[in-house]
Amino acid sequence: MKFIIVGRNIDITPGLKAAVEEKIGKLEKYFNPDTEAHVTLSVEKERQKIEVTIPVKGNIIRSEQVSNDMYVSIDLVEEIIERQLKKYKTKIVDKQQAPGSFSKMYVENDYMDEEEIKIVRTKKFDIKPMYPEDACIQMELLGHNFFVFINADTDQVNVVYKRKGDTYGLIEPEE
Repeated sequence: MKFIIVGRNIDITPGLKAAVEEKIGKLEKYFNPDTEAHVTLSVEKERQKIEVTIPVKGNIIRSEQVSNDMYVSIDLVEEIIERQLKKYKTKIVDKQQAPGSFSKMYVENDYMDEEEIKIVRTKKFDIKPMYPEDACIQMELLGHNFFVFINADTDQVNVVYKRKGDTYGLIEPEE
């Protein structure tokens, strides 16, 4: 694996670089040697955050973890990515397609699903045209963290969602 390590508000010390390469390097068994792992380490106040993004053919493997210790964050992110890879193996790598960035061992090994994805409830409701700002207000009134609506400007289905830091996001289809 190739590592691209970037620091925001933090100097990448040899110790941090070694910890990232050692921990994230454990994931090497799942990928081909030329796979790149983009690692961003950042510090905001007391928050020590690591973001790992591994682009693979047609997908992105990604996780971010925050703690008050960068080494703890590094440990956590490695565990999360490994769990994702084992859990979603059949969805990530279809054996009839070229395995792309994944190693032969990973493609051929069968991992037990820790949890199978099950839809346990279906909900139907009227979607009314409204503006994104009104959708955010409606979402807050309902106490939800996302809201589906028809955008009054575009007549397309959109989603507003709550982001960290009490901000909002808007998801709209590409045209």
